[in-house]
This record gives sequence, structure tokens and C-alpha cells, in this order.
Amino acid sequence: MLYAVGDIHGRLDKLERLLDALPLQPEDRLVFLGDYVDRGPDSRGVVDRLIEVAAERPCVFLMGNHESMFLDFLGWKGAPYFGSDVFLVNGGSETLVSYEWFDREPAGARFRLPPGHEVFYKSLRLHYAEGDYVFVHAGLGRALAKATDPGWALRRARPEELLWDRSTMDLPHDLGITIVYGHTPRPDFQVRWNPPYSIGIDTGAGFGGPLTAIRLPDETIFQV
Repeated sequence: MLYAVGDIHGRLDKLERLLDALPLQPEDRLVFLGDYVDRGPDSRGVVDRLIEVAAERPCVFLMGNHESMFLDFLGWKGAPYFGSDVFLVNGGSETLVSYEWFDREPAGARFRLPPGHEVFYKSLRLHYAEGDYVFVHAGLGRALAKATDPGWALRRARPEELLWDRSTMDLPHDLGITIVYGHTPRPDFQVRWNPPYSIGIDTGAGFGGPLTAIRLPDETIFQV
């Protein structure tokens, strides 16, 4: 089975409880949809735990817009890294506290990510496809909704669409697969069901809602 996990946002406590609740078998795999950092109290601890999980079983880690902002803030260069100007107002200060950004001695000393974290962040993907499902953090963009080839659409999707776009999350499309995404919680923190087109599993863990996983292909929901 394949399990997809929604936006964690620094909530190591919820991640631990969710991992304990999943009936994982040795052959099962995990896909994480991004937004591991910001808002919650332990972004660094979340990444530490995800690195441990990846050592135990096959995992795919997508980049979320919050990782994009964080890495841009740290000075990383490349198309996926942007948005540092709004990093702090989107919960970035909590991430910096967890990485002891403000405790550097001498004050203002150069900051370095832990080596394992740097490897982790460099491994993040913008999308993933398996079977009848495509996994993205946010969306694909309106221009690609009429595409009939998921591979073609993913190759042409721009980072800003994959990481930020909310315009297509509940719309029909012609891709012939189901998009599983995070990024946009409902006001009531419930799963966004729009079969057969899409399933949104950001249920607001960073805002007091549950952390959600979906098992595929039977589409069973697990929440803590």
C-alpha cells in the first residue's frame, strides 16, 4: 500500500501519533506532500523524524511552499526557491527558533543547516506519480486542466503552480488520474473530496486541525 501524508507544519507530536496509528506493513511506502516547517513548534524535529522514517522504508518527500520560502530565506538559488519576503509572516519565525537561528554565537554568525537536513531539503521533489494518482503540494494550474497526459502536464507545470496554486484544486480535469494534494485546508479542517478528480488532505494541522494520511488505492483516511 501507499500512504500519502498531508501538511505537518512543525507538529512533531501529531506526526508521531499518526505514524503510530498507521497499520504499516514492511512493503508499504509513504509520500509526504510538503510543508514540514513553519507555524508549529518543532520544524527541526519533524525533519529529524522524517529522515529516520526514510531510513526505515521507501519514502517520497515533496516540497511545499513553506520549504520553498525557508530555503529562499537561507539564500538557496534556483527556480523552486522563492517567497522569502513573506517567510516570517507565514510562521517562519517558529522554524528559525527550532533551528536556533537566534542563538548563534557570536551574534550574526553564519548559519548552516545540519548536514542531514541539507541533504533532505535537496532531495525534495515538486511532484510524484504512481498508479492512478499524481501527488503535488498545491495544484497544476488552470492551463493544464485540459491536458490528457499527466506526464506531459507535470513536465510543463511551473514551480509556482505546483507550490502555490489554489485555482484548480476542486475543478474537473482531463488527466485521467486523481490528484492528491495538500496546501489548502477547508475551514472545517475536513478532507477535500472531489472524486474522481482530486483529494485534498491538508486538514489544518498547523492551525489546530488534525494531521491526515490517506491509504491508496483503497482511499482509507487516518487522522490524529
